[in-house]
Amino acid sequence: MVLVAVFGAALLVAVLLSGLAARTVLSTSLLFLVGGALVSDGFLGLIHITPESEIVSVTADLALFAVLFTDGMHVSFGKLRANWRNPARALGLGMPLACVGMALVTHYLVGLDWTTSFLVGAVLAPTDPVFASAIVGRKEVPARLRELLNVESGINDGLALPVVLVLIAAAGPAAGHAEASFGKIALELGLGLAFGALLPLLVNGLVRFRLLGAEPKLQPLLPLATGVILYAACHLTHANPYLAAFSAGAVLAAVSPEPQKAFEPLGESLAELAKFAALLVFGALLTPRLFGDLSVGGYVAVVLAIVLIRPASLLVSLWGTRIDRREKLVAAWFGPKGFASVVYGLLVLQAGIPQGQEAYTLIAVCIAFSILAHSSTDVPIARLFHVDDLVEGDGTRPEAPAATMKVQPHARA
Repeated sequence: MVLVAVFGAALLVAVLLSGLAARTVLSTSLLFLVGGALVSDGFLGLIHITPESEIVSVTADLALFAVLFTDGMHVSFGKLRANWRNPARALGLGMPLACVGMALVTHYLVGLDWTTSFLVGAVLAPTDPVFASAIVGRKEVPARLRELLNVESGINDGLALPVVLVLIAAAGPAAGHAEASFGKIALELGLGLAFGALLPLLVNGLVRFRLLGAEPKLQPLLPLATGVILYAACHLTHANPYLAAFSAGAVLAAVSPEPQKAFEPLGESLAELAKFAALLVFGALLTPRLFGDLSVGGYVAVVLAIVLIRPASLLVSLWGTRIDRREKLVAAWFGPKGFASVVYGLLVLQAGIPQGQEAYTLIAVCIAFSILAHSSTDVPIARLFHVDDLVEGDGTRPEAPAATMKVQPHARA
């Protein structure tokens, strides 16, 4: 109950400060992270959470699933068919480059063996839709940039998981998740995509029966029921829940636009609550001891991961494209690490590999620094597009009247 009370208090403070956050770089996401750290064992000691606590993995998993499900609904298949090359470059070239770059700095600056270093690189390579949504959710940001970040962050979590599992298995004796074979991993990915595509189609087919159909006030619950069933089905069958969530959101928006539109306000609110809860719990893990366990070389690696490795890898992958230079720089900077990396980092810690604790410490500190850097820079980034007032993206910025928005013509591409 203490954790529930702390969450309620943090939520109240976040709502009361949301007006200030709309005008400054103050981030409600950061408030929950700091709030979790303050009430943890490292400071006030009101709640007692360790990386092994089930609530950590459950809240991170739920938050990631919820955000991917709602973000998938923002994908337009028509626009994606016309602009698939840029996300494909980011996923096919930028992501592997980020993994290799992080592996190099981890090995030479932190001293981890090559297998564990590449494991750290794989965990930190995917960007996180939770914080990328701060840009993706702003309609005044160029559509091409929003599509790039949304598709990249939605798909790369599922693509990184097979690599993480294989490297955990290769790093040493492990339990639970690490015994996965290539065939099993491929099956999990395939099942995730299949469930994500077929379940919304099935529900849409049921709605078309003459005797069935949702009355208007219950229509928002139709996508919610679909998401709940999908989440349970994925965990019961070990299908990849993240690919399933993103693909289900996209398919649902394509085949059931009316229920999707009715669900959008509810879905965004639920995703925000799940995100805030996960941030509070993750913040409770950020004790002084955790930061003290990381070496100086580790801190250098964290800074390089945020300011060099992600930006450089994406800029290389987008070399020669027609994307505006300013859009490239924004996409390169906005590569936050979040709940996907939290979930995968916990797998590393729980697998029992020889250097698992050191790897997890580096991963956790990198995620914390990334949240600090990226969740506090959406206002300056939006100003690059000459926007005076911001629309709602991560629940921290109010929608501006159309007359107050000043967007350059090319920003509506």
